[in-house]
Amino acid sequence: MSVLRGKVALITGAASGIGKATALLFAREGAAIGLFDLDQAGGRAVAAAIEAEQGESLFVHGDVTRDSDVRRAVEETTGRLGGLHILFNNAGIIRRSSIVDTSEEDWDRVMEVNVKGVYLISRLAVPVMARAGGGVIINTASVWGLVGGTRAAAYCASKGAVVLLTKSMALDHGAQNIRVNCICPGDTDTPMLRSEAGMLGEPMDRHMTEAADVPLRRVARPEDIAQAALYLAGDASSFVSGAPLIVDGGFVAG
Repeated sequence: MSVLRGKVALITGAASGIGKATALLFAREGAAIGLFDLDQAGGRAVAAAIEAEQGESLFVHGDVTRDSDVRRAVEETTGRLGGLHILFNNAGIIRRSSIVDTSEEDWDRVMEVNVKGVYLISRLAVPVMARAGGGVIINTASVWGLVGGTRAAAYCASKGAVVLLTKSMALDHGAQNIRVNCICPGDTDTPMLRSEAGMLGEPMDRHMTEAADVPLRRVARPEDIAQAALYLAGDASSFVSGAPLIVDGGFVAG
């Protein structure tokens, strides 16, 4: 039996990496998928891949920091796919620099995408879910929202904010039968992780080797994080809310 049959999920940052892997997995588990991303080519490719497997999807082009864009994403997903049961706030960016070397522009952009984006779309999704009797919100945080990381000041600050925003939302909306959790991934083999090598001025092979220096001796695959999202989206986690789910190969344990 498909875990998400009859559900509608809206995924931000759905064109690549964790968002793409989660969209494909959720579709295979029976959900209709609203895909939201700035990357039109990537988003449409994911939609085509879902439809090639007889799934149902909708791509909406937009920026999670713009209220008009997220409003359109929620309205189109709800109107064209028939509801909104799961919101996966996955869109995120990183800038690798210390506080001294972080420009005001970079600070603002990281905070806007990683924190304001969660706020803007969640405040629209919650009333839709509440009217339907409940729902699930999953936020992508990071292990660097739980412990500090070097040369990533804005990113760490933003992901720490996501962890506590998740807890606050869980308290506020539990009575509406809306569960809110976050995933705290470790280093995951995505375009974002690989882009960090350039930001740090490191060779790619060394960067990826260092990322794999965790007890399980590898970086995560996007599919690893997608499986965690599936757990939080489905009935197996029906009594889980306000929780940061760590998926990091043992990194935080050390």
